[in-house]
Amino acid sequence: MARYLTPAKIGLLALIELYVEETVPNDAIIPVLSFLTSHILDSDLQSTITTTPSAASRWQRAERSIGLVVSIKDFENLLLPFPAVDRLPGRRLWDRFLEKLWSIDSLDALQTFFSLRPRVLARTREELRRMTELGEELPSGVLLARNSPLGAFVRKAVLEFTRLQFHHSAELWKAFVKYRQPTVSYWRRRNPQCGRLSFDSVLMESQHEWGSFTDGIAVTAYGGMLMDEEDGALPVSTDDIESLLEFQIDQIQKYGARVPAEIKAKFHAMLRDSHVVPSLSHYLNFSDAWRSGDYPSAFDYLHRYFDYTMQNRDRLFYHYALMNLAIVQSDFGCHKEAMATMLETISTARENKDNTCLNFCLNWFYHFGRAHPDLVQDLEANSMIGSGKEALAFLRAKAKETGMLVLRSSALLSEAKLNMANGESIAGAMEHLVRSSHIIVERNMKSLIGSQLSVTTSLWDRLGISYLSTMTSEVFLRVHAPSACFDDELKMVCRLAGTLAGKGKYNEAFAKLEDGIDKNLLRAAKPNQYWHLYRGLVKLRRDLHHNDLDTAETLLAQLLQIGSEELDPDVVFIIDSLHIEALIRRKDFDAAYEKIERLISKFRDDHRDLSLRIRLLLVKAHLFDCMGRPERGFSITMRAASLAWRARLLTLLWQAVGALANILNAMGEFTAAVQLVEAVLPRSMESENAFNTGILYSILADARMGQAGKAAKARQAMTTTTGETTGAAAAAAAASLVNNKKIDLFTKAHEALECAFNHFSAAEDLEKQCETLAKRATLMKVLGNHARAEEYAARYMALKRQSSLGEHYSAWSTDTGTP
Repeated sequence: MARYLTPAKIGLLALIELYVEETVPNDAIIPVLSFLTSHILDSDLQSTITTTPSAASRWQRAERSIGLVVSIKDFENLLLPFPAVDRLPGRRLWDRFLEKLWSIDSLDALQTFFSLRPRVLARTREELRRMTELGEELPSGVLLARNSPLGAFVRKAVLEFTRLQFHHSAELWKAFVKYRQPTVSYWRRRNPQCGRLSFDSVLMESQHEWGSFTDGIAVTAYGGMLMDEEDGALPVSTDDIESLLEFQIDQIQKYGARVPAEIKAKFHAMLRDSHVVPSLSHYLNFSDAWRSGDYPSAFDYLHRYFDYTMQNRDRLFYHYALMNLAIVQSDFGCHKEAMATMLETISTARENKDNTCLNFCLNWFYHFGRAHPDLVQDLEANSMIGSGKEALAFLRAKAKETGMLVLRSSALLSEAKLNMANGESIAGAMEHLVRSSHIIVERNMKSLIGSQLSVTTSLWDRLGISYLSTMTSEVFLRVHAPSACFDDELKMVCRLAGTLAGKGKYNEAFAKLEDGIDKNLLRAAKPNQYWHLYRGLVKLRRDLHHNDLDTAETLLAQLLQIGSEELDPDVVFIIDSLHIEALIRRKDFDAAYEKIERLISKFRDDHRDLSLRIRLLLVKAHLFDCMGRPERGFSITMRAASLAWRARLLTLLWQAVGALANILNAMGEFTAAVQLVEAVLPRSMESENAFNTGILYSILADARMGQAGKAAKARQAMTTTTGETTGAAAAAAAASLVNNKKIDLFTKAHEALECAFNHFSAAEDLEKQCETLAKRATLMKVLGNHARAEEYAARYMALKRQSSLGEHYSAWSTDTGTP
């Protein structure tokens, strides 16, 4: 295998010569330069100027590099559409390129070709002075600066050729003949004077002298290539292999995606003929096995990388292998082993004074501690830098000292998330977000935009501004997703699907999950598991709302089998909350209460996110309401409302206020309940959660009916009192006034029930729809509208059959008006 030069690079040198000789027409200059830079500088001018590369085009560089090495077809696809600059009929730029290649018709011509390459370079001052003294004509036209990208490539190619030994030069020549051979039929059709042996001028000129021995000499020199026999060897250099290895590893680490199967097969074909396997190939195999979820193979390849570093006494990279081992162990669920390995990595990095690795490990350890607080309690107690804010402040200071802008921005984002998790100042969290955004935008760190916008959407969600959260997610997916990590893209898509499910748009949520993600990117194990898990959560929520409890419990049994250590804490909480909801719908209140108490105790001990603790308090208050004892949840609801207000968790605050209003209804304080619900309803509608808004409207209807019940009692008392004191006429007038007020309250209650039914219909919650229809039928019966009452009753029975509900929902008592 050659070290640098390949037939493809000879083709690039010929294309550069065409450009310097001004043979390239104007409309082909940009495509030609883009082609050259894509293979020399690893960048594509056209894709950089015109559009943002899509996720599917991330691997185009590898495909271009492999395609150029394997076949000359890429040159043909580039040059054939353009005419030659002389505009002769039928002559294309591809013909001029073939003239350059077929002019190299012997090993001696190849030597001459490389010896003439410096003429395309601009002369130095010393060379110009010497040419002037000798009276030589100074070069003119287009010349390449010696330090320009194209000039540096030409100089390196010439230098590498001069270093080649004779047999390596001969091998390069034979590889070039084979690489050029697919164009022989086209070349002979354009140039009929070329004979069968035109590929080698030595054979062609000597065939008259050698006679019948010429074919034997040709076969001896070129082997089976002349008889179209494939030997399987590809004209690839060590430089190409290493460049492709680095590119693939960079793609895996930057975007978290696996190598596409087609590129992987082509790369293995290129690597097959290599006598020395680069050590990075073990690391590439490790990364691919890790992403695919093949942990035994990942450990095996990583240990091979270990063996290589120790065999070569390359101690400087030993701690990086340890760091990767710790990350893999953490993904595999071996958290104690991962913690021990990462501590050894930190010790080794400190010993080698590798601040970059040390700071990264400390940052990883902080996030590991947030996910598994029980494993790091003893370490944090003995740590000099403390935990939480102190650790992040330390990391931010160290990142600033060492110039690690990525770590500094990440630390700022972590501080913003910690502020929100602890229920601290929203202004402080926004400050950290703005400072992080400034670093990302100023340094154009596109890979961090996903994390930045993810924290931003969480902030908007906590503030109850759902439309800003949705807009931020859409902006990320449309603009920044191609340059961001796939994990960020996947979480944004799942967040949008969850928002659509909250609106009751389950079909659109499933369509978002199906069509919004490239299936090739889901070949990695972790993203694939997360995608299937979130899809299952959306389906579980729909089944619960459809009251399909048997299907929901089957799906819950599968979700609960997944270890909590393998999932994000937020996803684990969603599964637990849906499990509690299923238990409540099954009327298994004892099991639901035990699970709630267990989770509250766990979250209190682990100092988990405040929003999760508030949600548990609200679920507990809801459980008491379902048990028919809402008053027992008064102190819990007040505590939840207080915490939500202090932390500015407005979405949870509206739910807490609704739960408090429901308790006030049970206590007979209907006017206060109406005031509370009417104050939060507009803001709750901004959160775009149809079910929560429907609950608030239902509570408002209960309060209106309670007021109507009190008005009926007041009418009866007023009639009795007024009749005794002022006479029948005054009593009738007072009763009429009270009756009008009662009818007005009934009308408002019906309007609230209609709004509640519409929101429950949007959320597709059949149980709540049935409950609302039963209330509307009872209300119409009280008002004397028996036709409407029968209509609502018929709709109720249809929904009841659809949802297979086995019990009759309680309606209002007609004598008191209270639920």
